[in-house]
Amino acid sequence: MARTASAAATGDRRPSLVDDAYAAMKEAIRESTFAPGYQASAQEIALRLGMSRTPVHEASLKLQEEGLVRIVPKRGILICALAPDDIREIYDVIVAIEGRAAELVAALPEADRQVIADTLEHRTADMEAAFASGDLTAWGQADAAFHRALIEGARNGRIARIVQTVNDQMHRARMLTLRLRGELPQSIADHRSIIVAIRAGDPSAAHAAARGHRLRTQSELIPLLESLGLKHF
Repeated sequence: MARTASAAATGDRRPSLVDDAYAAMKEAIRESTFAPGYQASAQEIALRLGMSRTPVHEASLKLQEEGLVRIVPKRGILICALAPDDIREIYDVIVAIEGRAAELVAALPEADRQVIADTLEHRTADMEAAFASGDLTAWGQADAAFHRALIEGARNGRIARIVQTVNDQMHRARMLTLRLRGELPQSIADHRSIIVAIRAGDPSAAHAAARGHRLRTQSELIPLLESLGLKHF
């Protein structure tokens, strides 16, 4: 009986350790602490994170499914780099999915969609304040929070999981180009157009506004990345 209780306790702890390793590795990848192209054994990564090897190895399996790392037999874990073509593909996914998400939010009962619209308005106001103060990091965080709230508002778990995966892949490129992009005020205006359509309960207009916003961003970001001459990042 004691052994069963011990095994149960171990089982309770194990997912938490793996979750912790997953979160730590993802954050290190997103913020380029583990830079694109970095390769190391699970043991080396565990030492850098102050963790044990087994949770790091198990976390890397999940991160590989999400396209953030590649496990190379006998050579360790490789942090995946992206090319401009990868970003183009990622945006193609986002354009389609966020348009549908906005459509779903706009079709919700009025009370529900007004609550979501209020949240989107707050995030947009945060973007405006951050831009006015020149705090582009805060602008990026508020922008991400807007899109996260839009996706969560659609109440579709599969959409949320897909978007989270591609957003994690794209994060480095967004942060790399944030100070070089000239369309930040236009993004604020685009967000308000999405909010207006949601408040009005107009799924077609919400879809068009969200899709147009992401298409416009894609049309600026991809040429900017190419102009920097970066083949991988």
